[in-house]
Order: sequence, then C-alpha cells, then structure tokens
Amino acid sequence: MSGHTLGAEYNNRKFVMLPILLAAGTFVSTLTGGLVGLKNKDNLHRFLGYTAGVLLGVVAFDLLPEIFESLESQHLAPTGAMIALVAGFMIFHIIEKSILIHHHQEGEYEEHHHPQVGVASAIALIGHSFLDGIGIGLGFQAGNTVGIAVAIAVIAHDFTDGLNTVNLMLLNKNKTKKAFMFLILDALAPILGALSTLLFSIPDSALPLYLGFFAGFLLYIGASEILPEAHSKHSSYWTIATTVLGVVFIFAITRFV
Repeated sequence: MSGHTLGAEYNNRKFVMLPILLAAGTFVSTLTGGLVGLKNKDNLHRFLGYTAGVLLGVVAFDLLPEIFESLESQHLAPTGAMIALVAGFMIFHIIEKSILIHHHQEGEYEEHHHPQVGVASAIALIGHSFLDGIGIGLGFQAGNTVGIAVAIAVIAHDFTDGLNTVNLMLLNKNKTKKAFMFLILDALAPILGALSTLLFSIPDSALPLYLGFFAGFLLYIGASEILPEAHSKHSSYWTIATTVLGVVFIFAITRFV
C-alpha cells in the first residue's frame, strides 16, 4: 500500500474522529448542567428564569440569524422557514394541551403539574440536542473551521440544555431518578447526532426548515411553559434578572463563535 493511500486513510479517520470527540465534550457539558439542576431544587424558580432567557436568546441570536443567513445565501423566500417555526410551536402546544385535557374542570393552570408534560418537554430537548450533534457533523462536512466553531457553540450552551431537561422534569413532578435518566439521554443525544451524519448529508435548501421547526419548539417551551412557571410563586426582581442574564449570556456566546 502506498504512502499516499495510508496518508489519505489517516486523514479520513481524523475527519471522522474529530467531530465525534467534540460531540463527546457536549456529554460532559450537558451532564454537568443537569447535576447542577438536581442539587439546587430549592432555587428551581431562579434556574427556570435563567433557562427561559437562554432559550429566548438561542432563538433570537442563534437560530433565527442562521435561518436568515441560509435563506439569503440560497436566494429563498422566508415563508417556508416561518411556516416550519409556527409548526414547531403549534405541534408542541397541541401535544401539551392534549396531555392536559381531562374530563373534569381543573383549577388555575399554574397549580397543576403533569409528569407527562415534563417527559414530552424533555424529549423535545433531547431531539434538539440530537440535532446539535447533527449540526456538529454537518459543520465538519463543510470544513474543519466551521465544524469547530459549531462545536464550541454547542458545548457552551449544552450546559443549559442539561439544566433545562432536569428543570422541566422536576417542574412537572417527575422523580429525581427519572429526571437523571432523561439527563443521560440528553447528554448522549449530540454524540448520536454527530455519528448519524456519517450516513447522510442535509441539502442546504432544507436547513432553514429544520432550524425554523426547532426554533418554534424552543420558543414555545421558553415563553409558554418555563417563564410563566418561574414567576408563578416566586416572582421577584432576582428572577427577572436571571432571565435577562440568560439572554445576555447567549448573546455574548454568539458574538464570539
């Protein structure tokens, strides 16, 4: 076998391993965030306020700009991406409200918590984490520089993804053991997502649609689920400040990566 062939095989292995290794960094980041949430249940409302700010920041400063940049580069109309965003928002709304429907009248919404809603919310975030891993893998398909930049951004905010998963499970009265199980699934999801990109590539024309869909998911979870709960019993300027801090954190992260 020639030296040239051996070199090509070595470079191919490096191309495969680098996104997987960086995706593994998201496992540590996600797990750490979730463990912080599990050990600070008494201050859950402040974490919820921060989480809502982070999700709003991810939609406003990460997903939407990426959607618009992709649309502009491909000379596409924004209608499809915005339909996907509304679909993501409405599908989660329909799932949540369908779970909450009962044959008897309920009292005030904020006094009721349903484990199934926590599970559905956590599954949505696991799906988002899986797509984060796909983003890392596809970034490396575009080039090492792009892939590394995407990986840094994902690792930076996956701490909060783990926190979000635990918060949503505990908020809806799931047991700590079950919350930890979903935390592990969320931590593994980016690695599986990165591995899956060895099997396929997403056409550029579909990128705005999938980003728009998950922007709708995150917008609903943050604005309609987490933020109202953060203020239902513990509304204060400190809680408001944590929400602002979450938004500012994501804004800063997206300026530097």
